[in-house]
Amino acid sequence: MASTNSQEQSDGHNHDHFIKSTDSQHPANLICTLCEKFYHLGWVAGTGGGASIRDNDLVYLAPSGVQKELMKPEDIYVLSITQQKDPKNRVYLRAPPSLKPSQCTPLFMAAFTKRNAGCCIHTHSQWAVLVTLLLETRPLNTNVFEINNIEQIKGFGKGFQKQGNLGYHDTLRIPVIENTPHEEDLTESLEEAMDKYPDTYAVLVRRHGLYVWGETVHKAKTQAESLDYLFQLAVEMKKLGIPWLGNIA
Repeated sequence: MASTNSQEQSDGHNHDHFIKSTDSQHPANLICTLCEKFYHLGWVAGTGGGASIRDNDLVYLAPSGVQKELMKPEDIYVLSITQQKDPKNRVYLRAPPSLKPSQCTPLFMAAFTKRNAGCCIHTHSQWAVLVTLLLETRPLNTNVFEINNIEQIKGFGKGFQKQGNLGYHDTLRIPVIENTPHEEDLTESLEEAMDKYPDTYAVLVRRHGLYVWGETVHKAKTQAESLDYLFQLAVEMKKLGIPWLGNIA
């Protein structure tokens, strides 16, 4: 797919009131706190990765090309979901004058509009990348990561608009899409994966990383951490010749 080369617009005002708050749980403050934590986990090294939080109609987004551990609320973009009429001509309520919006924006928006997510996280976790490489070497089922009979699977919900969490014996499935030269061009493939796997809360990007979302910031963070644990475990299991799927119920 060719790059969409989205043009970004604002009304010429910074509207700093959208990102000024003493509340640590305000989206602009929370994105900075989360990205600093993610940096120390190795998820957002070298300005890669990011996070976005939806607060009703407002979406707060980390910018492109900044060191995520040093990010400040003043660096945050803000847009209104209902004001977006053309994905190639995105309108922002607040746009930092010296920064660029993230190319992850349309992928974050897919999680918000298709899954009613409250937060979406994008990581460049080495474990996520390694899992996609291991899947690439398999003769079959190279486009879905599957694992069962692991306690950490309980950290995931059963699916969109479903009650409860997965159980220990359930099989967790995370679809894999192919990487593209321009990040925003992943949007169509990500949306197709969401349609094919309606219960998933995440999508792996081959040789790239992971997108994971949740109804709240807490759930998105919990699922991102649980997935990283499972990906690392899967890599170690592969080294020991232990299959990811087993029949021990």
